[in-house]
Amino acid sequence: MNMNPVPHPITEHGMVDFLLNTPDFFERHAELLASVQLSSGHGSRAISLQERQASLLRDKIKGLETRVAGMIRNGQDNLVMAGKLQSWTRRLLQTVQARDLPDAIVQGLVGEFQIPQAALKVWGVDDAYASERFATGASGDAQVFAASLSVPYCGANAGFEAAGWLPEAAQAQSLALIPLRAGTDAPVRGLLVLASPDAQRFHSGMGTEFLERLGELAGAALSRLRAPPALPPAEHA
Repeated sequence: MNMNPVPHPITEHGMVDFLLNTPDFFERHAELLASVQLSSGHGSRAISLQERQASLLRDKIKGLETRVAGMIRNGQDNLVMAGKLQSWTRRLLQTVQARDLPDAIVQGLVGEFQIPQAALKVWGVDDAYASERFATGASGDAQVFAASLSVPYCGANAGFEAAGWLPEAAQAQSLALIPLRAGTDAPVRGLLVLASPDAQRFHSGMGTEFLERLGELAGAALSRLRAPPALPPAEHA
């Protein structure tokens, strides 16, 4: 009867466990590092373990450099956008006559942000502005639709009434419809429409946070068109 134990074959898992539990192995057998040959990862040429590690590090560094370059580029783009927003906001603040604000908003968006077309309508204005072009032409359905928008609509021009407010409605292939409110919880008092002949300029997958901020700034500026709140009757002594 053979009493000699049967040796267990060496497995990859066993080798990994051994190396993890014997961290000084390659210190005692440093010559192995130079003799191990690996695929270069770029063809059939074999390279040493050290070369492969250096190659992996170079690839990692290159990836990090690409990410940093992207972050810098995004930062620069954000700076440019912030400058345009500041210039547009300054234009609204410098508009003396309240009735000139709608045109200032539209012309500023077209000029600063290279929007091909823009238009807006407001409602609930003071009687002094009720006959102005910007305060007429928005049906009750359009007002209800605007009030239903919790975020701006971005997508194809599906025959929206607001597209008819544009100078060249037939050229509007994609739209951004932005409800105008003076603050997050304020009621909607108007609708701003941005349009482009490019069907992908405004699409359903784009972020709307920046457009929301535009709507709030425009809505706050247009609040000057509303009638001031009635003063309570004076009490007589």
